[in-house]
Amino acid sequence: MNSEAPNSKPDLYVVARIIKSLKKKNRVNKTALATCTELSYDKLVKYLDWMSKKGFVLVDENGLVSLTKEGLEVYDELVQWILKHVGQLKFPRLRAST
Repeated sequence: MNSEAPNSKPDLYVVARIIKSLKKKNRVNKTALATCTELSYDKLVKYLDWMSKKGFVLVDENGLVSLTKEGLEVYDELVQWILKHVGQLKFPRLRAST
């Protein structure tokens, strides 16, 4: 996702991976979220910026990321759409938290 391009489109599978991680962890710092979603920190920050503008996530003053109610609803809709039109989710299972 190129943050400089005003019309850039995010990878919906990446968005779903981020939301799925936040569902499991509730609230997490950006570094840990980048690790568990297997994204570079810079790429994660770009996605979080986009997701924050859409109202899907909140990032507090300490850098902790949490999912909004709208973000949770978007995830459920996105998963249903992928299953209906693609037939399977292709993003990998996320590692269990320790």
